[in-house]
Amino acid sequence: MAKARCACGEIVLTITGAPSATVMCHCKDCQRRTGAPFGVGNYYTPDQVEIAGNPKAYERGTDSGNRLRNFFCPSCGTTVYWLAGPDLDRLGIATGCFDEPDGALPNRSVYEEGRHAWVDTSVITQRFPRARQ
Repeated sequence: MAKARCACGEIVLTITGAPSATVMCHCKDCQRRTGAPFGVGNYYTPDQVEIAGNPKAYERGTDSGNRLRNFFCPSCGTTVYWLAGPDLDRLGIATGCFDEPDGALPNRSVYEEGRHAWVDTSVITQRFPRARQ
């Protein structure tokens, strides 16, 4: 069992099981969401995650026609998790929000067309110029 939380601890996630993927995203939206050159998230099914607290949500469309709903703490502003996909059935948790780092190397890198030149993704096995096909 793992825990992830926002900076102030108002939003806490309890996670069971292993992620289906760990994804590094270089799209401009993730860069703006994180304030960093990429975002990294571990993906789970919603039934693997118990959420405590009252996050606020921000929803946007994606260039693939799907939706993405970010959940963030109304007190400290940390984006802790998001729902993605056509049915919002994939739950991503910001890797930096976990209490204990698991050291998992991302197995997928997406939107590499927006990757900063100094970010090395050569060891990642699945790499895509845009979204995964």
